Amino acid sequence: MKHKLIFTLFLFASILQAQDKKESYSLSLQQSVEHAIQNNYSAINANRDIEAAKHKKWETTTMGLPQINGTVSYLNNLQYTKQGVTGGGTFGGEPGSVSTIAFGTKHIMNAGVTLSQLLFDGSYLVGLQSAKVYLKISENAKLKTSQEIREIVVNSYGNVLLADESILIFEKNKVVLEKTLSDTKQIFKNGLIEEENVEQLQITSASVNSALANVKRQRTIAVDMLKLILGINLDNELTLTEKLEDLTQKNVDILLLQEEFKATNNIDYQIGQNLQESKRLLLKYERSKELPSLGAAVNYGYNAFENKFNFFSKDQKWNNFANLGVSLNVPIFSSLGTSARKQQAKIALEQATTKLTETEQKLKLQFEKAKSDYEFTIEELVTNKTNLKLAERIENKQQVKFKEGLSTSFNLSEAQRQLYTAQQTYLQSMVDVINKKATLEKLINKK
Repeated sequence: MKHKLIFTLFLFASILQAQDKKESYSLSLQQSVEHAIQNNYSAINANRDIEAAKHKKWETTTMGLPQINGTVSYLNNLQYTKQGVTGGGTFGGEPGSVSTIAFGTKHIMNAGVTLSQLLFDGSYLVGLQSAKVYLKISENAKLKTSQEIREIVVNSYGNVLLADESILIFEKNKVVLEKTLSDTKQIFKNGLIEEENVEQLQITSASVNSALANVKRQRTIAVDMLKLILGINLDNELTLTEKLEDLTQKNVDILLLQEEFKATNNIDYQIGQNLQESKRLLLKYERSKELPSLGAAVNYGYNAFENKFNFFSKDQKWNNFANLGVSLNVPIFSSLGTSARKQQAKIALEQATTKLTETEQKLKLQFEKAKSDYEFTIEELVTNKTNLKLAERIENKQQVKFKEGLSTSFNLSEAQRQLYTAQQTYLQSMVDVINKKATLEKLINKK
């Protein structure tokens, strides 16, 4: 008994430990994109939409394949239905008089099988084409979802790296500033400078501490946002293996600016083509309703008639029957309803064609803007890097002058704020290069 209790407790503790164990992920940007395309919640549902479209396509196909249906029916004549008979002749009675007579039996049972086959129906043929287009629409929707996920992952990944670099810079600035503030306080105690110099540095120190605390909070949010996009549980650990500067250098691609834009490669244009094709098939479907439809059916079965319910007796007599039928349905006149529906479908097709032309023109404009934005961010990256070096030199000079008593704390604080702004501007320009390249690649459908 004691051993069973110990084993139970050990098993329970193992289960709890397994539940508390968190998964850990260590991903590069490319690995993050691949992980998100497979595990993002929207991507998962997009895959399900494709599967549903495949089943819908097969459902449409089966409408033109042989159909077999079995029927079993039982009828109990609680009160016979009577028929009127004019008197005289075979039925007797006065000439011209009306009498009634009942036909049938108390119990009737039927069992049969029907094989039906659609021989020709224009709307069915159009339906098969529409099912293929529907599948293509789902596949393109999945591709668009993947492209959007890739862009969002790139942006979110960059935001986390931006927060990481910002934290490092703020902490470095904080150390330098605290050292300067400490030295300044000591000089003030010795009566060599005014208290205003200390207070000015305290203001700067408070701003840096506040900014550091805020960026740490923002990093937590940025990481959780990235986890959500990747389809990772928020309680799991996520480590990014890329560095912002290295990733930026990888995304500086001058040759990309020489890429030619082809609207047909863009997923939005392809979705527009899907819409146009679906409207074309709708018009074709309305026209197909003017064609005749032809079908055939074979029936085979048994029936039995009794005044007592003896259908399951071994002596029960069953009567078999069989027939073959062919039906031809020819539309003749619909009070111009079919014509009205065709005109509506024709207008819808014209609208889809116009929309496709508009989409093409918009994409060309978006491409030119994206290319210009990307080129500008590369130029800004170079400019901001130069500005950062200048801001560092100015701040260093002010540090030396302040320590030697040749400059005021106000001048030093201005130089420090200028440096901090240059640092953040440079970091943001690196993220902009990464993001703008992702936007441009999305437009030209470059993988």
